[in-house]
Amino acid sequence: MQNTAPTNPTGQRPAGGSTRRAKPEVPAQFKAEPIEKLDQAALIRILGEPGSEPATLFRKAIACKRLAVIGTKEAVPALAALLGDDRASDYARDALESMPDPSADDALRAALPKLKGLLLIGVINSLRRRRDLKAVEPLGKLVDGADAAVARAAALAVGEISGPVAAKTLQRALGTTKGAVRADVAAGALLCADRMMAEDRKGALALFDVLSQADIPSNVRMAAMHLRIVAETSLKRPRTAPGPK
Repeated sequence: MQNTAPTNPTGQRPAGGSTRRAKPEVPAQFKAEPIEKLDQAALIRILGEPGSEPATLFRKAIACKRLAVIGTKEAVPALAALLGDDRASDYARDALESMPDPSADDALRAALPKLKGLLLIGVINSLRRRRDLKAVEPLGKLVDGADAAVARAAALAVGEISGPVAAKTLQRALGTTKGAVRADVAAGALLCADRMMAEDRKGALALFDVLSQADIPSNVRMAAMHLRIVAETSLKRPRTAPGPK
């Protein structure tokens, strides 16, 4: 029996037609544009919607993304309510991190004693990025906590925030922590001292001295000694007046 099916020896598409399939239409509940056009009040209402369906989470994620741009302190309570939701917490934190109003810091700090594990670490990292000075004390308490991962994140956050209180907190923790936690306490202290150089040179140099001691992890000790020498050299280097233009 002969094969009578048409052939296309050139491999080219037939003129006037296409073999591509049309792209499937995105379901209405997964379209971001309508949500992005809403005002803040409507976005806040979305954050309070009940349910755990993918479409609901999508709406909340887009609302958080938009609030990161237009959100004010009125949106903070609704965002803070999502910090304990393991599906929406990241989106809420992104929005809070972007808000200049100090109420965002207050909300993140208030969440510290309410959360555990990865959700708590996420909030710690948000406070680290915002460099909230008021967070140093509660973060310092977490450095001595039972959860090593939380303690390590808190130590690095305190170092990033920096300042005299942070320096004292980390120096104290060097004497109370062990192992991997102490290594991150030392790393946080190094970061703290480096950041302090611009505002509190004396305090920074004192912390470099502490970090140069023999019982400090070698990577931090060597870096502290190097930064101490660089700081001293910059003080001794003669300053020359600018030449004529």
